Amino acid sequence: MTTGTKRIPRAIREQQMLDSAIRVFSDLGYRSASMDTIAKDARISKPMLYLYYGSKEELFSACVVRESGRLIDHLTSAATSGTGARHSLESVVEAFLDYVDDHADSWNVVYRQAVAEPSFSDEVEKTRSVLVDLTTDLLAQNSVDERSREVLEVVATALVGAGEAVADRVAHRSIPKSVAAGVVVELAWRGLAGDPAKSLTTPKEEKP
Repeated sequence: MTTGTKRIPRAIREQQMLDSAIRVFSDLGYRSASMDTIAKDARISKPMLYLYYGSKEELFSACVVRESGRLIDHLTSAATSGTGARHSLESVVEAFLDYVDDHADSWNVVYRQAVAEPSFSDEVEKTRSVLVDLTTDLLAQNSVDERSREVLEVVATALVGAGEAVADRVAHRSIPKSVAAGVVVELAWRGLAGDPAKSLTTPKEEKP
């Protein structure tokens, strides 16, 4: 039977396969999903899927890399589009939660499944490190007092962790995105304010 798949350019076909894989992995989980199910979702033969991606592990890894890259690109763009400390912060937080809300399957695969699989957890940590660096840079640009990069990284790590926890709720529709954005922005804004962290940077100045 002629399916016409050979007329589709390879680059487009690869993206279609990844789209199908994201849906199936999100619905069934990495361990329960099969290459046969993914091939059916993509409306291609299983041999063709294996021709592009030699194993389920390779396919899942490709999904994680693509989705992580898209998230980072999205947030990097938002971080450079804001004007002023508060607006920059709001832009990044809203862009983050918008992305999670619009790509719940992607979030489920990258941050719920991949992190639980030893073979892919390193890739998730790479993405998290980039997000922490991005947040640290944002804090450094907009903080009202002078703090070391080390302290800012601690604040950024806490904010990223809180953001991920809130994003989980958004992805599963258990909290409104607008409410979540307001909470995270307020939390991050307090991090920018500097008062709580000041005691960490100047412990010697505390009165006995």
